[in-house]
Amino acid sequence: MAVRVVLFTADLRLHDHPPLRAALGRGGDVVPLFVRDRAVDAAGFAVPNRLAFLADCLRDLDARLRERGGRLVVRSGDVVEEVCTVVREAQADEVHLAADVSGYAQRREERLRGALRAQGCRLHVHDAVTTVLAPGSVTPAASDHFAVFTPYLRRWSAQRVREPLAAPRRISVPDGVRSQPLPSRPDPADLSPGLPPGGESEARKRLTAWLRGPVTGYADHQDDLAGDATSRLSPDLHFGTLSPVELVHRARRVGGPGAEAFVRQLAWRDFHRQVLAARPHAAAHDYRTRHDHWRTGAGARRDVDAWKAGRTGYPLVDAAMRQLRHEGWMHNRGRLLTASFLSKTLYVDWRVGARHFLDLLVDGDVANNQLNWQWMAGTGTDTRPHRVLSPVAQARRFDPDGAYVRRWVPELAGIDGAAVHEPWKLPGPARAACAAYPDPVVDLAEGLARFRRARGRD
Repeated sequence: MAVRVVLFTADLRLHDHPPLRAALGRGGDVVPLFVRDRAVDAAGFAVPNRLAFLADCLRDLDARLRERGGRLVVRSGDVVEEVCTVVREAQADEVHLAADVSGYAQRREERLRGALRAQGCRLHVHDAVTTVLAPGSVTPAASDHFAVFTPYLRRWSAQRVREPLAAPRRISVPDGVRSQPLPSRPDPADLSPGLPPGGESEARKRLTAWLRGPVTGYADHQDDLAGDATSRLSPDLHFGTLSPVELVHRARRVGGPGAEAFVRQLAWRDFHRQVLAARPHAAAHDYRTRHDHWRTGAGARRDVDAWKAGRTGYPLVDAAMRQLRHEGWMHNRGRLLTASFLSKTLYVDWRVGARHFLDLLVDGDVANNQLNWQWMAGTGTDTRPHRVLSPVAQARRFDPDGAYVRRWVPELAGIDGAAVHEPWKLPGPARAACAAYPDPVVDLAEGLARFRRARGRD
């Protein structure tokens, strides 16, 4: 009887898994395979926080497969070589894989297709597994992708979303296909202390809790930094322990403005993926160049170090950066502000910030991370590329009484109310009481003037 291989990548779940369902559809054995890709390690993407979350995901996936009579086969090395080896060991005639969008993923898919063809094995690539709609399934008349979100959202919202698939009840894995041990979590000393647990089981608990109540207030409170009113499901989407297709269906069943706002965020996620699929170079290069001459040298390095450490002297920026280091996650409003501050107020290359985020974020994702950074740096798809977010104005609007700042910047915990956002303005004794907190690394007006000069807008 035929054997098929299912190559898991960023889809580490059993619910709503089209490649697995297709492989099981004709009966026979299936080899659920995950390959620890050495090229990912070599590119610097295998950082402790994501390795810990990945270890949780693989352990949970293996347990769920065993409940159904199967098991997860784990290999490490070159993905194409390892898949071909498993195909030979299992005498498989098909490999099923979820489509991906990065330039590396596209090249890997082509290499895999050619290598499998030489072995007489077919590769089936499935769309709408890690996205709601396949990149390229909706396009404007004169381009291969949308470069502006609002028209994309209109078209995206009008499309039919496929129905989610149930998790399989039984899975049979052939004997004789060897597996390496499941990976372990890295040393806890290397991890963010507030790192969440990974895996489909935990992800589905988070999703259920989110949809049972908090989602209804999302439209009104998504930017409330202290209220922490977002779903926190981005790591689960990044590793594919939740299906974006299922999330859309379940959110729409809840209905209301909050659910609609949440679905809009899933559309943003698809938007960035269709941009990257069409323009893979945007992972490392400006989507739309502004001919920036970014600051370098000792002064820029000192500013970057202060930004990374959460010691810029601007409390809201520093609170967000400290949340990132502690949790491996940051509120979306904080991501926008800290990216604007680095790339525009400090006028440092967006790639420096994007790399730091990828070093710590559990949901560190090439499409979302790089293209959101470009959006804020003004080199991406933003229709207002020269906007600058003021950390003081943002603080007054999204943390009006300073609760978020006091949570993450304990040096300022004794300052009441909105005064916490501008500690440099405190009278002498009050400023002396929080002397451990630094003065601003740059005057906002000076930073804005420098940026405007650099962009030729003064």
